[in-house]
Amino acid sequence: MRQSHQLPLVGLLLFSLIPRQQCEICEVSKEYYTALNPLISTMINSKYTKGIHAASVLLSLRLGGIPNSNQEQQLIQQINTAVENEKPSLTSGQLALAILALGACKGTDGISINYSELVGDLENKFQAEIKNMDHDGNPLTNYYQLSLDILALCLFSGNYSITEVTKILDPENKNYYFHEQFSVDTGAMAVLALTCVKRSITSGQNKVDTTDLENIDNHIESLIAKILSQKKENGLLGNIYSTGEAMQALFVSSDYYNKNQWVCQKTRDTVLTEISQGAFRMPTAAAQILPALMGKTYLDVNKDSSCVCGSDNFNISTQDPISVTPAVSASQIKVNYSVVINDAKDRIVVSVADGSVFLDVMEQAQKENAALFSFTVEESSWGPYITTVQGIKANNNDRTYWELLSNGEYLSQGVGSYVVHAGDDLEVRWSTY
Repeated sequence: MRQSHQLPLVGLLLFSLIPRQQCEICEVSKEYYTALNPLISTMINSKYTKGIHAASVLLSLRLGGIPNSNQEQQLIQQINTAVENEKPSLTSGQLALAILALGACKGTDGISINYSELVGDLENKFQAEIKNMDHDGNPLTNYYQLSLDILALCLFSGNYSITEVTKILDPENKNYYFHEQFSVDTGAMAVLALTCVKRSITSGQNKVDTTDLENIDNHIESLIAKILSQKKENGLLGNIYSTGEAMQALFVSSDYYNKNQWVCQKTRDTVLTEISQGAFRMPTAAAQILPALMGKTYLDVNKDSSCVCGSDNFNISTQDPISVTPAVSASQIKVNYSVVINDAKDRIVVSVADGSVFLDVMEQAQKENAALFSFTVEESSWGPYITTVQGIKANNNDRTYWELLSNGEYLSQGVGSYVVHAGDDLEVRWSTY
């Protein structure tokens, strides 16, 4: 059954009265940390928090000083095992995130991490991304992962060309856009990466000419303007899932925008309301929003700073993996479902239980006509991810994927999270990015 974590109205009102913090950070005050418990429960107990997918969770919990030693060791072991066994197949972004998580702080568990080897491997994967861009203008993965690579290399003293970074992260590059819409979380990660590089220059760690520094400043200013252009009336930046990292970017770049352009408290309070309504069912989604709510950013990663574990302000319990699927009822609803491949469109009307998610509709359609509606999924930290439909496989190298739409609108939620409604026109479309 879907849990409801309602935040009292008085609590929300009090949140709005908390004074603004320096650098536009407006973290949740300690007396209201209980409002964050649903996020922590999702991260620790979800069945999707395993293997390399545990990296985002460990990073988030460590930045917040939340995990106890046993939980921390379990997550570290999962990540180490995944890196050791799957390193060749890991994407550059997955390896970068693992490095950030393992090196977020200095643990007391005595586990030794060979950062130089990991960073060396990341340097090679990063160069492979760059080489592919020289070929067709696109990285092997995407600009979000590319920015994550640069951030990890910067924080862990890896090798990279600052001039090359400023060229790659030009705000006008097409890779910041998805369906001609600026990707807020991609822009936010680029701001964090560029800010790290700028700090390495101003601190004297790296020497560059003034042109590179000016370009970095201009890039940050432009990216922040693009992020703020996607601000919604309720304070969200892009959508609910891009808001956490966008908040981090705005925290570290308050010199690049006017204070009346963003009311941090409004964004925070909207996010808290969304948490109380169960918006963050997947561990990665929860992990990406938590640091900002605690006034932290990925730039706070420091492998030489001792970890703070086991905060008394949270009620953390380990239990059997929780379901991330909303509760369904006995009543049935009818929805329209289509598979679109180029100009061909196969359509069916199916009945599913009220409260079902997109995946349930696909499964019912497959039962009724496997020839037209067969599909496969794989598990990810964002939940089930569609890999094939009608035997056609999504391929990162070809930049193809299966896109989800409802009533003509692109979905920000995954196939295992989006709750369908009677009469919905659902569509799985073969697309490129």
